[in-house]
Amino acid sequence: MDFPVVVDSDDDEMVSHGLEQMRSILEEAILETRSMPLENRPRLPRISLSKRNRTVVRALNPMLVTYLGASRDLCETDSVLFGTAMAVFRIIGAKLPMAGRVTKQSSAIPAWRKRIEDRIAKARALIGRLISFRSVNNRPRVMRTVRMAFAGTNISLSQPDITRKLTECIDDLKQKIAAWGKRIRRFTERSRRFNQNRLFQSDRKRLCKSLERPEVCGARPGPDQANTVAFWRGLWSEPVNHSEGPWMEVVASQSASVTPIYPVTITPEDVAEAVRRAPNWKSPGLDGLHHYWLKGFIVCHAVLARQFQEALDQKLLPSLFTTGITHLVPKDQYTTDPSKYRPITCTHIRVNTTHIRY
Repeated sequence: MDFPVVVDSDDDEMVSHGLEQMRSILEEAILETRSMPLENRPRLPRISLSKRNRTVVRALNPMLVTYLGASRDLCETDSVLFGTAMAVFRIIGAKLPMAGRVTKQSSAIPAWRKRIEDRIAKARALIGRLISFRSVNNRPRVMRTVRMAFAGTNISLSQPDITRKLTECIDDLKQKIAAWGKRIRRFTERSRRFNQNRLFQSDRKRLCKSLERPEVCGARPGPDQANTVAFWRGLWSEPVNHSEGPWMEVVASQSASVTPIYPVTITPEDVAEAVRRAPNWKSPGLDGLHHYWLKGFIVCHAVLARQFQEALDQKLLPSLFTTGITHLVPKDQYTTDPSKYRPITCTHIRVNTTHIRY
C-alpha cells in the first residue's frame, strides 16, 4: 500500500491526514510484531536512502515516544523497533516478504551459464532424434522433431539426398555445441579473473585463502543437522572437571592488588556514537533488525541506554540477546563432516551496540 508523502518547504511536517494514516499503520505493525515469534519475522531488505524515505523515518520518531515509554525491557523495545521498521516499508509501498526470513538460496550457477547449458541440452536431444531418424526410425515423435528441425527450409524428408542433409545438420549442431562449450569456459575464466581482481582490492586475506585451498562445490550434501548439533554440544555443553592446582592461588594473590573497574554508566550519547560508527546493513542477529533503523529512530537511544544500564547492573540479559545465528563455513571438500566446518555466529545487533567505549 503506497501512501503519498507530502512535505512543506522545510521538510519538517506532513499533512494531517497523512500523519493519521501513518499512525494507524504504525500501531497495526507494532501489535502484529508483539504476537509474532522471532522465526516468523519477515526479512527486512535494504531501502534506498532517498529523501522521501528519510522523511518517513523522521515523521515516525515522535510517534515512537509513546510505545517506547511503555517498554519494560529490551525485548519489548526490540519488538517496537521492528514493528516500526515494518511500518516504514508499508508506508513507502516497498515489498516485504511475510513468509519468514527463510528465503530460497540463490543458485551458484549464473543465469548466462544456465541459458547456454539449456541450448546445449536441446541441441544434443535434437542430434539424438536426427540420428534415430537416419537409422530408419519413423515414430511419430521422431518425425515431428525432424520436421521442426527443417522448418523454414527447402528441405523435404522425401528428397533422395535426405541422408546427406541430416549428416550436415548433425555436424552443424555438433559445431554449435563445441562453440557454446568454449564460450562457457571463456566466460568462466573471465568471471574468475574479475572476481579475483575485485577481491584483491577489497579483501586480500580472503583472496589468499581462496587461492590456497580448492573451492568447495556447493552441490555436495552438507552435514546432518543432528550430527552437527551433537558435535558442537559435546564441545561446549558438556561439563568439564578442571584441575584446581596451586597456580590458581598464586594468580588470585597477584590479582588482589588490581584496582577494580569503575562503575560503567551508559548514556544516550554513548549509544548514539556506537550506532553512528556501525554499518547500516550489516547482517542482523536473530531479531532481523539492522543498524540503519537504530540510526533513524533516534528517540530510542535514551530508552536503550537506560535498559542497557539496567541489564548491566542486574547482570542479566534476555535469551534473545544471548542467541545468535551461526553460519558454518566449510574448511575443505569433506562437507559431510561437522568437524570440518568453521562456525561464524552473527550476534544480536543490540549486543554489538553495547560495546560502546568500555
